Amino acid sequence: MTDNQLQQPLGRILVDKGVISDDQLRIALQEQNKTHQPLGRLLVRLGFLSEATIRDVLSENLGQESVDLSAIIVDPAALALIPKDVARRYQLLPLSVEKVGRILTLAVADPDNIIALDQVRALLKDEYRLITQLASESDILRAIDQYYGFELSIDGILHEIEPGEMEYQALQSGVNEFSQPVVRLIDALLTEAVQRGVSDIHFEPESSFLRIRYRIDGVLRQVRSLHKSFWPAMVVRLKVMSGMNIAETRAPQDGRISLRLSGRPIDFRVASHPTTHGENMVLRILDRQKGIVPLDQIGLDESALNTLHMIIAKPEGIVLVTGPTGSGKTTTLYSVLNHINTESVNIMTLEDPVEYPLSLVRQTSVNEAVKLDFANGIRSMMRQDPDIILVGEIRDHPTAEMAFRAAMTGHQVYSTLHTNSAIGAIPRLLDIGILPDIMAGNIIGIVAQRLVRVLCNECKYPYQPDMLERKLLGIPAQEDVTLYRAAGCDTCNHQGYRGRMAIMELLKMDHDLDDLVSRRVSTRQIRDAALEKGFRPLAMDGIRRIQQGITSLSEVSRVVDLTDRL
Repeated sequence: MTDNQLQQPLGRILVDKGVISDDQLRIALQEQNKTHQPLGRLLVRLGFLSEATIRDVLSENLGQESVDLSAIIVDPAALALIPKDVARRYQLLPLSVEKVGRILTLAVADPDNIIALDQVRALLKDEYRLITQLASESDILRAIDQYYGFELSIDGILHEIEPGEMEYQALQSGVNEFSQPVVRLIDALLTEAVQRGVSDIHFEPESSFLRIRYRIDGVLRQVRSLHKSFWPAMVVRLKVMSGMNIAETRAPQDGRISLRLSGRPIDFRVASHPTTHGENMVLRILDRQKGIVPLDQIGLDESALNTLHMIIAKPEGIVLVTGPTGSGKTTTLYSVLNHINTESVNIMTLEDPVEYPLSLVRQTSVNEAVKLDFANGIRSMMRQDPDIILVGEIRDHPTAEMAFRAAMTGHQVYSTLHTNSAIGAIPRLLDIGILPDIMAGNIIGIVAQRLVRVLCNECKYPYQPDMLERKLLGIPAQEDVTLYRAAGCDTCNHQGYRGRMAIMELLKMDHDLDDLVSRRVSTRQIRDAALEKGFRPLAMDGIRRIQQGITSLSEVSRVVDLTDRL
């Protein structure tokens, strides 16, 4: 069956199911005539479908998902499972392997070649479940020559590179670029970082060496030290990948890299900054799968989740998410937007910069060069007939004023604010210059959150709390309770923690609280009134997680002040 025979029915099936319209199919087919890409991939790229939807339809109707091998980095662990001659003979390429679920993902030219898949199963002694993705024969053969011909491990690549012997021209030209060790080195570092759940990669040049640090679960750890001579070629490669100007070394630059790693799309936000020892580069890893989670999976209990649903059900007003930098505010906002994102509402965002692309949502990055700041951006968006507006951050009076003006004219507005608590947002807005009368009635809810590390299930160990810990947690002396501490094992890289979760407090505004705000009463009085209405502070949510054995007392104490409970 030819590629076109596969694609045309897929388009009609999608239209018949009501997933896309005839107009959208026509646009995609016009694009396909220009680019010759698979129809499914084009529909996703155009924003008409999510990857999950197209995957479901492909698996249901064609039994197959397609993969673009030019925008993917192959997992060396997967390559090690299948020899090159087997891959070439059966025209298949190992893409990624999940050791936990024992799943091997393969790119195949012919998904109906039962003999090839049986041979692979026999080779692997049926230890892995195979998932196949469709790719063209020429792409697979080219990728086999590319990946199997070279060293792919970080240590192997470092041994291959002789300091000072890198071809800069080859790096920039893109001709047979995979033969360049530094190209594979960057790919290997990015792959390792994604597999280890890293949120940021830091490349930090010193006077005589290059330090590489990963931020894992909110904590920076040094993973490599390389000779300083490696860095110039690595900078060039990173700049080429992220679309930066390779000739500019004295001014800060921003860029973006989009790749498929471990079988899923990953974006990297790249920022360079000049220092005394050369350009410092930080890559923020934006994993769409982790970045946008369903609302019922962000860690709230049933009561708090119901409160959040009531907050976002109001048709107009401002919802604020507060917390320090890196506390997961954007992730929470995206999860809320994803929950309310339907064809019947127009959602517009103004961010600095856009982190996760969302289908149907009109997303804009603020741009100082063309004088598109938050205040001007909101003013412009108001003329675009929005129902819901997301403002990346309220940081000054003009932005706050425009956000409240949008809320007062019948829009639902979401934004973030840097404060320590939900109630602390009110004095912060007063400080920015928002009048209490305007705040009252227009703020519909405030969420404050922090991220705490989750104890590793393999090595956490139980203990009985002492009197001080009981007092901090509000546990009576006679009550039998077991808490858990971090230990450290190979599974969690001897950190004692694996992954992070949010602890939250939700303040739902009502007429009584609005009245207190308009009268400029103290935050203590607002807090007391909120507590009477069932408001549960951050500390209480943290204590709930400690008592559930999910995190430790020391970890919650690191991000929330528990001493006022003594």
